[in-house]
Amino acid sequence: MIRPALRAAAALLLSPALIPAEGAAQTAQDGEPSPIATRADEPPVILVTGRGLGTAPGDRAFDIVTIDRDRIAANASNRLESVLADVAGLQQFRRSDSRSANPTSQGISLRGIGGNASSRALLVFDGVPQADPFGGWVAFPAYATGRLGQIRVTRGGGSGYQGPGALAGTVELESATPDQLAPLEARIAYGSRDAVDAQGSASLVRGAGFAVLSGAYARGDGFTPTVASSRGPVDRPAPYEQASGAIRTVVGLDSTTELQVNASAFSDTRDRGSDFTANRSEGADASVRLVGRGRWGYSLLGYLQTRSFASSFGSINATRTTTAQSLDQYNTPATGLGARMEIAPPLGEAVTVRIGADVRDVRGKTQELFFFSGGNPTRRREAGGHSVTAGIFADGSVVAGDLTFSAGGRIDWWQIEDGYLSERPVAGGLPLANLRYADRDGSELTGRAGIAYTPTDAVTLRVAGYRGWRLPTLNELYRPFRVGNDTTAANPMLAPERLTGVEGGVTLAPVRGGTLSATYFYNQLDDAIANVTLSTTATSASRVRRNLEAIRAHGFELDAAYRPGPFGLRASWSHVVSRVDASGAALPLDGLRPAQTPRDQLSGTVDWHRDAAALSLTLRHVARQFDDDQNSRSLDPATTIDAFAAMPLTRALTIEARAENLLDKIVEAGISSGTVVERATPRTLWLGLRYALR
Repeated sequence: MIRPALRAAAALLLSPALIPAEGAAQTAQDGEPSPIATRADEPPVILVTGRGLGTAPGDRAFDIVTIDRDRIAANASNRLESVLADVAGLQQFRRSDSRSANPTSQGISLRGIGGNASSRALLVFDGVPQADPFGGWVAFPAYATGRLGQIRVTRGGGSGYQGPGALAGTVELESATPDQLAPLEARIAYGSRDAVDAQGSASLVRGAGFAVLSGAYARGDGFTPTVASSRGPVDRPAPYEQASGAIRTVVGLDSTTELQVNASAFSDTRDRGSDFTANRSEGADASVRLVGRGRWGYSLLGYLQTRSFASSFGSINATRTTTAQSLDQYNTPATGLGARMEIAPPLGEAVTVRIGADVRDVRGKTQELFFFSGGNPTRRREAGGHSVTAGIFADGSVVAGDLTFSAGGRIDWWQIEDGYLSERPVAGGLPLANLRYADRDGSELTGRAGIAYTPTDAVTLRVAGYRGWRLPTLNELYRPFRVGNDTTAANPMLAPERLTGVEGGVTLAPVRGGTLSATYFYNQLDDAIANVTLSTTATSASRVRRNLEAIRAHGFELDAAYRPGPFGLRASWSHVVSRVDASGAALPLDGLRPAQTPRDQLSGTVDWHRDAAALSLTLRHVARQFDDDQNSRSLDPATTIDAFAAMPLTRALTIEARAENLLDKIVEAGISSGTVVERATPRTLWLGLRYALR
């Protein structure tokens, strides 16, 4: 089934009939600057943006939050995951950030539908999907905030032209544009626990193009993740060291066409605060995108991703006096290869349409040593596979007076193949397990539709419905894993997750510079993949990945922003009631709340900025949540305050002070072995300098 779909997608991607003729006139698209008019005897002005095709008028029918570059830069932690916390309801699986969490716990989700290592929200950067090809988590240290120009978060699934995987929403990262970049920028700060945080970029804008070279480096001795009351002699601080670099080139080929070439790489080494808990992530990405903004708009994208992950795990005794290595996941190579093509035909000012096709091919495996005896491994495990998704899509909007109609849909064909699990003695001999799993394939029909009614400029009423889906990751299908003394088995027969949802809301602009948005939603996630507990003891738990019948979530989101001048205020509140529907072996979970799903999340920021000077104070609150599927391990609610200040010393030099978790509140991130509590980042203070050549 998948191969005919691939041939059809490839034909659409490569069809020359879809490329507009040379010299076609340009029409401005929403969200994109218009070209400068020229006389017939003058050469055309070439204007490059580095962005994709423009946003559509139909977006006003959905719940969308935008984070601008000023807010990205004025963040206390200078990390993407903290910036995203401005959007209440957008969360990682655990409360820890990418300095102390295991990378495999950093999947992102929205709207209280729960999660695990894999993301249930689609993250794209300059049009390229970013989830790890093997595990679906997000490598947050790869995204230096200085590279970002804008973030758009769409709550609600069925992303249409963005691709599959948007169960609960889409997060779009966009690189900084030429007008947001200085020719030379650098930031360096020194912080608590001998930490260093540095970023820098150099940009060159010449005629019909620009190039940007950027880099980031962070390190620190780290804090002890285990709270004082749970610690033993094995517990110690957890150091980290992370680096990333990127080069981006955008060239205007003519007055309506630009070529964008991106290449980036990152390295991330962390420790989990005891022996045998070090982990390492590395990766490199490359993409090429051709964007045309003529009478026929179009975008052609191709990309390659490589990832490597290694992690060690230890088993700690009940008194936390000794640690023994239990697993050495010494290499997890993975690759992602994909392409997308979309066109926007000229249908008049009131109608916006884009149609196209995309394909994504991922493959990976885990290589592990386990079953340690006397400090030495006795068994070797290898598990992995290959999956492909290919889809065609159409998305459009119509503006008819005060009404805006939006609808989009896609058909995806998927195939899971070459799955295997092999276990052998390290010393040699016959295999202990040599399993080959049957190939599977299928198709999914998803999409979204919405209506926005704007009787006045100050009021927009909206209603929308959507359906999204996600293919299980290779990690979920084939890799068993262990966290501390808790084990989780894989499941090669997992079915795709499917979410259906509706929402309704209103967006008000009662005063100049002020907006207020309120949205009510209802989601049902069928075949939700969860780590289901089979048995527990005082010090350990045994779990297996399974499809639950459903997770139902309903609630509301409130977002407000007000900036009448230098002072500003923004706030976001998510309230969600989420419950599991389960039967059979998972019946004990029926009616419980999904793991790591708080009922309330709140973020509020008050700030002031004028040119390079800035002050901000951010309060965040996360309600109580459960660390496990059986709702037996409760994580206390947490309220934190972050602060940021910047004061120019010269025209180019600015001093900055940052404070994370200013009041040093304990933010519980996990409970292992029944009673051992892990915390997220404690109070962290930074003092640094920023240089921007003007």
